[in-house]
Amino acid sequence: MSDLFDDPTPGQNTPEFTVSELSGEIKRTLEGTFGRIRVRGEVGRVFKARSGHLYYDVKDDRSVLACTTWKGQVANLAVVPEEGLEVIVTGRLTAFGAQSKYNMNVEEVSVAGQGALMALLEKRKKQLESEGLFAAELKQPLPYLPRFIGVVTSPSGAVIRDILHRLWDRFPRKVLVWPVAVQGKNCAAEVANAIDGFNAFTPGGALPRPDLIIVARGGGSVEDLWGFNEEIVARAVAASQIPLISAVGHETDTTLIDFVSDQRAPTPTAAAELAVPVRLELLAWTGEQGARMTHAVGQSVQQRKQRLKDLSRALPKPERLLDEPRQKLDILSDKLPNALIRGVQNRRVLLSQTSAGLRPQALQQLVARRRDKLISLSSQLSLRSTSQSLALQKERLSHLSKQLDAVQRQRVGKARQNLDSSSRQLEILSYRATLQRGYAVVRSGAQLITNTLDAQAATALEIEFSDGKVQLGATAD
Repeated sequence: MSDLFDDPTPGQNTPEFTVSELSGEIKRTLEGTFGRIRVRGEVGRVFKARSGHLYYDVKDDRSVLACTTWKGQVANLAVVPEEGLEVIVTGRLTAFGAQSKYNMNVEEVSVAGQGALMALLEKRKKQLESEGLFAAELKQPLPYLPRFIGVVTSPSGAVIRDILHRLWDRFPRKVLVWPVAVQGKNCAAEVANAIDGFNAFTPGGALPRPDLIIVARGGGSVEDLWGFNEEIVARAVAASQIPLISAVGHETDTTLIDFVSDQRAPTPTAAAELAVPVRLELLAWTGEQGARMTHAVGQSVQQRKQRLKDLSRALPKPERLLDEPRQKLDILSDKLPNALIRGVQNRRVLLSQTSAGLRPQALQQLVARRRDKLISLSSQLSLRSTSQSLALQKERLSHLSKQLDAVQRQRVGKARQNLDSSSRQLEILSYRATLQRGYAVVRSGAQLITNTLDAQAATALEIEFSDGKVQLGATAD
């Protein structure tokens, strides 16, 4: 190949290349000379095409290297390039003859040092905080005693054993473990999928939905814990409808998931302590509350019993409550016979007055006077009245006369009924009804005899029965 670039011999023509031949030679030279290389620099412009390919620059203070990661390679990147991030990219140098450019096909991206990682973490933290994912009002309260607890962690580490052991000591609960990688390039995606998966469970389904989620991992370096600083994990935690406890690393370790979770635990063991109360302490507390309630109820009943006794002493005796009604009953009983007699007498007088006013002769006289008055008034009518007016007046007079007769007959009938009713009451209340039951009335002249002394002193006695009278003594001879 070196012969191609030697100076031409004087008198000979310079070799000719097509553009594609030259571009191919340059591409083969670059790829054969450099092969697989690692380049350190700061990420500049980043562009993701609709096809899924990722285009970005890696630069230093003097030069810029164009980089490309194809769609099939993006999913395998442990760190997605972000503008301003210092990274180490690994791949192959190649040329793009269509534009006379060279670039680097990047297969791996890693952060260049812990300082760069912390700078990236701080950038992501500010971005998520500006979106409101750390707001206190979004934090959900932890259930006091969850029935099912979902744990997102590695099933083979010491973390899950510590959590299960601590739950068994405090208050045994059912635990669902979702195994994930807790470090490496697959960590972030698996943790986010586990959180979304627990939230997708149907409440009351065959596989119960957890009431609480614990995301746990042991301690490690910043690089080891970096999967829990990824944006996909933070957004999955923020979107979780199930309360979540983050227990990643030791107490001094801080990851992005700690700011988004509903509660942060310094260690996985502390997360188990936050998840459930101590069963024995809960039993002791409930027993104490039950004893207090029993004592309070007993004391309340005793106070009410004493109050009832105090009130009963102020009440009068039942016998005294009946004394006044009994006395009033005796008084009314004494007045009842005389009141009945007076009532009958008053009704008799009223009946006599009413019957006197309802005699047929008196009614006829009243009708006659009204008729005479009507005739007198009719004679005074003007001669100019027409025959039609007279006919109407006669018809009205006849109608009124019929109404008057009907009213009088009705009044007489009603009065007769009242008279008959009063007569029956008088007959029932008279002493003759008593004679019908076998009694007799003894008189001496006009005097009523009610005892033996008056009977012995009388010269003649008259005894009245229900069917007649009998004379005894001088008049009997």
